[in-house]
Amino acid sequence: MTETGILNRDIAAEMAKLGHTDKLLIADAGLAIPNSTRVIDISLDKNEPTALETLKVILQHFSVEKIILSQATEEVSPSRKKEFLACFPPDMPCEIVPHPVLRDEFTKEVKFAVRTGDFTANSNIILVSAGGPRWYCEKS
Repeated sequence: MTETGILNRDIAAEMAKLGHTDKLLIADAGLAIPNSTRVIDISLDKNEPTALETLKVILQHFSVEKIILSQATEEVSPSRKKEFLACFPPDMPCEIVPHPVLRDEFTKEVKFAVRTGDFTANSNIILVSAGGPRWYCEKS
């Protein structure tokens, strides 16, 4: 039985399928996600777990080259934006897109979404998969 890493078997399986530049979405409890997108729902109760808590666990096992946030996060929940950004190196590229673009376009492009119980408005973040520091490069 698995005792380390991501314990949720569905999240672990979907993460194992991701390659460089693939996207995954961590969503709050209210984001409209199309039926065509694979959703793993881990919500238990209001703010159980939060998108931030989920992000911190996923980042222990996942390399990210860029993040994508909604402009609504910046406008409506600026503290959450700061909390998200604090999880990454200061030079992490962060693309800010209009909320309808994140909701209507990017939710169709992600390989899968993790729906949390987060009730902080617009607590949605897309992670773009990186090759990570473990890859050997003869020249950088």
